[in-house]
Amino acid sequence: MKATAPPAKRRRGPRLAVLALVFCSLLVPIAFLFNRFPAVYVTDERPQQEINLPSFDRIVSGGSVNEDVSKKSSGSSSVLHRGIDSDPSIVSPKPKAIVFPPPKIQQEVLPPPEVEPKPEVKPVPVPVQVPVPVHHNKNINLDNKRPPRVQSADEVEKAKACQLEFGSYCLWSIEHKEVMIDAIVKRLKDQLFVARSYYPSIAKHKGKETLTRELKQNIQEHERVLSESIVDADLPSFIKTKIERMDQSIARAKSCTVDCNNVDRKLRQILHMTEDEAHFHMKQSAYLYNLGVHTMPKSHHCLNMRLTVEYFKSMPLDPNDSSAHKFNIPDNRHYVILSKNVLAASVVINSTVSSSEDTENVVFHVLTDAQNFYAMKHWFARNSYRESAVNVINYEQIIFENFPEFGTQQLYLPEEFRVFISSLERPTEKSRMEYLSVFSHSHFFLAEIFKDLKKVIVLDDDVVVQRDISFLWNLDMGDKVNGAVRFCGLKLGQLRNLLGRTMYDQQSCAWMSGVNVIDLDKWRDHNVTENYLQLLKKFGNNDDEASLRASALPISLLSFQHLLYPLDERLTLSGLGYDYGIKEEVVQSSASLHYNGNMKPWLELGIPDYRKYWKRFLTRDERFMDECNVSP
Repeated sequence: MKATAPPAKRRRGPRLAVLALVFCSLLVPIAFLFNRFPAVYVTDERPQQEINLPSFDRIVSGGSVNEDVSKKSSGSSSVLHRGIDSDPSIVSPKPKAIVFPPPKIQQEVLPPPEVEPKPEVKPVPVPVQVPVPVHHNKNINLDNKRPPRVQSADEVEKAKACQLEFGSYCLWSIEHKEVMIDAIVKRLKDQLFVARSYYPSIAKHKGKETLTRELKQNIQEHERVLSESIVDADLPSFIKTKIERMDQSIARAKSCTVDCNNVDRKLRQILHMTEDEAHFHMKQSAYLYNLGVHTMPKSHHCLNMRLTVEYFKSMPLDPNDSSAHKFNIPDNRHYVILSKNVLAASVVINSTVSSSEDTENVVFHVLTDAQNFYAMKHWFARNSYRESAVNVINYEQIIFENFPEFGTQQLYLPEEFRVFISSLERPTEKSRMEYLSVFSHSHFFLAEIFKDLKKVIVLDDDVVVQRDISFLWNLDMGDKVNGAVRFCGLKLGQLRNLLGRTMYDQQSCAWMSGVNVIDLDKWRDHNVTENYLQLLKKFGNNDDEASLRASALPISLLSFQHLLYPLDERLTLSGLGYDYGIKEEVVQSSASLHYNGNMKPWLELGIPDYRKYWKRFLTRDERFMDECNVSP
């Protein structure tokens, strides 16, 4: 009889490899998506205190770190942490890993509608504003916050942990939290948890087979109902009978003699599973939130595409023909805006000219990338802003043609960092989360791009100007280069391990971008660009985008630590992109508003109470906005 060969064993290697690839393909997009705002966790610091940064290798000159910190009267700690905006599970050992690039969002290209004849250029409405002088008072105490809700120590700790991991999503979720009002659904879930905790113990009892079957059947019926109904209105009409039947089964189970430890263990197991499930759903919600705040709205993308197509299909509408002579006159008032968003740049320009008394000598230079250049150019050719002139510049082209030695030609917008500030003296006090915006790589070449200009005011594209800021042109900054609002919640001494062994003043405050007065002559005298390139070699690599953006914080702070002219804090109100607690009267009275943070005003996720101040300066009656459903 012929022997048969044993069946061949199945090869499991390829299956495991395929599963591993699928798993990685799911993780990589999430990691890139969350790579937006790095987080720095610091505490309020007194002048004599040292700040311990355990996430970096400490630089200590003699003595024990723990002993040195324990000698302070009111201890503080500082942790560099990356939340869900980057990678919540990793603490980087290198300073240059503090920042990671934002995700590259694939934009949906919409087919352009039919091209109509060239539209008329309509002026922007100009409301009359009274300029508000700003004095240099360093001791400003504005009660601009709504009174916070009293929280327990446990709530404070949970809020801090949530913000460290998920960032501004926690603030958004608190504001949009829905209270469960479906009492019957809640009661069904409570019954299900109690029945599950008793079922294993009852199943082990001899002679309780009937009760065991009843509990099992009731549990299955409750699970089936809850899988189909999430609100009371969806429940079937016979649900009261099921609730009564489950109550009877639970009462009989409680009357049995069972080991309470087993029931307690089962209840704790169910509790832990519920907490894990809630955390999983929170991660999902945070992912969708970050997807929403980092993705260009479809209507905005449609507007860019329509403007670009119209630029090439219609007769050129070049505003530079009549106003190009203003672009290089040093005595004019030159504003510089770095932006990739047509509407954001137009709101900055519109709000500035609408709040100014005289705009005849006002010039706006909009630096944008190659992708948005033609859309920007056509938009500002279609729309005029009183007597001001708008010069749209392709940053990537001008750097590539004139300054190839500067490395990357990509346009970088102001970099933002999440900063957490708390006090160990008051542990029950809620931590403050701030978004600190600083100059990016592209800002440090302004003096080279505008060689004929002496002074410029740099405006972020998430700024709205509400008062006349023309007085800034008359500031005498002495030998200083950068006029900026200081942020003394963070000092260089708190980042000494991030800054390394570079010489710096530990009590020097950080500063904010948004509205910055730049003296280009002093910039050139102090060789700021050359010093920046030297610091870039130390802190990062200008050929690596992640390293380039990671070094923005230390380099910006070090480049201007002795060249900073402090502007009054009342000049700019920051936090409108994440802080729900700012009083409306403070917003209305501020000279300018800075929407720093995730929730930008042009997004649906923007804070509704603040979006109206931004939308007030949107251009009206624009045909392309109507076609793309961009509602003002």
